[in-house]
Amino acid sequence: MKPVLQVALDFLELKRALQVAKEAVRGGATWVEAGTPLIKAVGLDSVRELRREFPKLTIVADLKTMDAGRCEMEAASKAGANVATVMGAASESTILECVEAGKNYGIDIAVDLLGVLDPAGLSRKCEEWGVHHVSIHIPIDDQMRGKDALAVLKAVRAATTLPVAVAGGLNSETAATVVTAGADIVIVGGALSKAEDAEKAARDILRAMETGAKVETILFKRGTEDQLREILGMVSTPNITDAMHRTGFLFGVPTVTPGKKLVGPAYTVRTYPGDWAKPVEAIELAKPGDVIVVDAAGLPPAVWGELASESALQRSIAGIVIDGAIRDIDEIRKIGFTAFAKYITPTAGEPKGFGETQVTIKIAGYDISPGDWIVGDDNGVVRIPKGKAVEIANRAMDVLEKENRIRKEIRQKSTLGEVAELIKWEKQIVH
Repeated sequence: MKPVLQVALDFLELKRALQVAKEAVRGGATWVEAGTPLIKAVGLDSVRELRREFPKLTIVADLKTMDAGRCEMEAASKAGANVATVMGAASESTILECVEAGKNYGIDIAVDLLGVLDPAGLSRKCEEWGVHHVSIHIPIDDQMRGKDALAVLKAVRAATTLPVAVAGGLNSETAATVVTAGADIVIVGGALSKAEDAEKAARDILRAMETGAKVETILFKRGTEDQLREILGMVSTPNITDAMHRTGFLFGVPTVTPGKKLVGPAYTVRTYPGDWAKPVEAIELAKPGDVIVVDAAGLPPAVWGELASESALQRSIAGIVIDGAIRDIDEIRKIGFTAFAKYITPTAGEPKGFGETQVTIKIAGYDISPGDWIVGDDNGVVRIPKGKAVEIANRAMDVLEKENRIRKEIRQKSTLGEVAELIKWEKQIVH
């Protein structure tokens, strides 16, 4: 089959899903999917609405069925779906029941290979069973850790002649790659549902699919460790704390150089209030791009000033975070060094040499270890554990991308409460 673009509407709000669907279809998408979140939030009425809106297009109900295959396939078909999904991890009898129901009710069955230990082997069985197509699905949580679908796609493509769908973080740069590797159905969620202009985004993705050439995009990509600084430089500290379930904020250590962004791995220092020996020594020990993070017990006198900042600039240190005091802030602002500190004071202490470097310290209740990532802006400063930095950076980008779309919808004469259907999703209290 000629490769097709399927837009995955993974929304909780039907109104928002329909708007993105209209834009994506204008851009060339011909398969429209009621995503699992949408079906869970609205039910099969979402499929009915999509069928009314797009009477001639292929409507997919992403049921992710695990049991009761006949019942669910019948319901999806009667709601207007052309295709519905069953999980490959379901029992063989459930998959076969879905296929039989599909024949009876006139609906194609797709098998989602998410979580299947041998996707190539199951794909061969699916071909024998009469499945319409199989779907390689890299879950969102794995995408955030930098995983992609190519290896699985190549194995499945070699194992079956069935159409193969691919889903999982695809965009205008990766769509061409999966088509070249054998994908027949390119399922795109975020790169369309979070795009400010989903029509243009769909056109770009289709152009990539048809020409085999990447169409560059800044957003909707998931990075690796080598791209951490770039990604964290694009997102805000509110994006990051949202990605970390509202954690990571170093309370009480605000910026003292407004308008400056701070990104880098931590070079940690523990010292006594006013003892500036170890913080200054850290300038020569830290690597270019590091952030010196100082635990000075949250008290003055100052352990940092203008001359230390001048030295740090010469060494290309990214900035300083001090749970304690800083001074000479007027001069530090003039030279453009980035600093966060609990207190500003004119008074410095003495270089006694107590303390240590590159040890785990604690600020605002959070352990900060050498190599943890530090990000700061006018909202404050956050710490990201080194071992989760790639995942958190990607999740923060996801937050940013979603906010971009919501901002656009608000500007179309709406409000945040209306866009998010806030009242509907308020927690219900049972008396």
